[in-house]
Amino acid sequence: MTSTFIRHELKAFWRARNTGKSIAVHIVMGLLILYLLVCALSIGFFMDKGLKHFFPKDDLIVSFTGILLLYYLFELLSRMQIQELPTLRVQPYLQLAIKRNSLVSYLAFTSMLSFFNLWPLILFVPFIIKVVAVKKGGMIAFVFILSLLGFSIFNNYLALYIKRKASLNGWIFLISSLALVAIGVGDFKFHLYSIQGFSYLFFGHMMTHPLLVLIPILLAVVMYYINFLFLKDNLYLEELTKHKTLKKSTTEFPLLDRFGLIGDLVANELKLILRNKRPRSALVVSLFFLFYGLIFYKNPLLHEPFKIFVGMFMTGIFIISYGQYMYGWQATHFDGIMVSKISFTDFLKAKYLLFTMVSTAAFILTIPYVYFGWRVVLVHFVMYIWNLGVNTNIILFFANRNSKRIDLSKGAAFNWEGVGATQLLLTFPLLLAPYIIYIPVKLLLGGNNWPLATLALIGLAGIFTRSYWIKALTADFYKRKFKIAEGFRNK
Repeated sequence: MTSTFIRHELKAFWRARNTGKSIAVHIVMGLLILYLLVCALSIGFFMDKGLKHFFPKDDLIVSFTGILLLYYLFELLSRMQIQELPTLRVQPYLQLAIKRNSLVSYLAFTSMLSFFNLWPLILFVPFIIKVVAVKKGGMIAFVFILSLLGFSIFNNYLALYIKRKASLNGWIFLISSLALVAIGVGDFKFHLYSIQGFSYLFFGHMMTHPLLVLIPILLAVVMYYINFLFLKDNLYLEELTKHKTLKKSTTEFPLLDRFGLIGDLVANELKLILRNKRPRSALVVSLFFLFYGLIFYKNPLLHEPFKIFVGMFMTGIFIISYGQYMYGWQATHFDGIMVSKISFTDFLKAKYLLFTMVSTAAFILTIPYVYFGWRVVLVHFVMYIWNLGVNTNIILFFANRNSKRIDLSKGAAFNWEGVGATQLLLTFPLLLAPYIIYIPVKLLLGGNNWPLATLALIGLAGIFTRSYWIKALTADFYKRKFKIAEGFRNK
């Protein structure tokens, strides 16, 4: 059956409308991956010299065994962010006389076709052959390679399991990512323990007790079996949602109940963000940008115009990173939205409410930057107002000119789907608009307070006239909706 599935996938690829574009993207991606693998091979050949430089007092094998666990922790975090879930259009096969095990086995098999699984072999095998095989013998070198394979397969299926569970509950992905980051911070920042020590404890003992190689192999087998059972139990769409119980709240976010239909739309968009990789990555990027100020505010000579730039990104990065692809996030069901009873005015109001909620949360989380002075918090507040009153309108204006479809299941890394001239043009008004106001006012009136006050007043004016902008954007959308819908239908 595996060969049949492969043939069907190839036919679906060649018969797709955008096959030429897909081939070009795959060629570029293939060349990029080939370049990265060649770089990894070069690092592997010269790893002994690098280890001597960074760990001059340690034996080469000791320092090598100390970095392996660090690598696999970093690899797991990278897999969770980048690695694609293996996909197969399962629905057409479910009504045929095909065993579930065959479908699940194919999905499990294709997940192994990832460059992440080649990476440790290309990176570490040259060192194992050059150093470990020479000093400890071929048997120990073979055991090391088996252990690398075991941990890679374990990471492969663990990352996929986390991502599949996260499709049901987005908090799982966020908690798992933060847990991995916390493990690293606990070692390198607070020195509560030593990951290198734990790494040497296992891999160092494996040189004298080769049977320890069974541990990563067993972990890989167990993780594969857990994935297999999860996929088998959730192969049908109904089974993915059968554990959910009906609640009185239609939004499942009690805070949004008071907004009625608009609250329902925002709740649905939040679920879309938390359950799909590409939009979820925009939210994760927004969380990381909250630490953006730590890079710059340590410099006491930082000028206020640059603080405006930092404040705009910290309080509005979600509006920018998520909003620039509007309405491509709803491309798969955009026709359904257009023929539903939902008015486009309510659809726009939901976008404004979503941006307001996330931007407000971002501003509140940046309040601790008061450590660098009250002026920093004031700049953040002004740019928060600017984002809500000006940048949201700019984003939604350009959204009416975006007809690029986005596949929600694909990750953001190395993914240019949905990127077009609209996104390029959008950067200019977003970055330049505050300075077009700030610089002339500063030159005319002097000081730093008047320019900030002007930005705040313009932002407030945008917020108080929001109903006007919604009407204008709605009228603009109806002129272009057929072109947008046509673009979203192109796969």
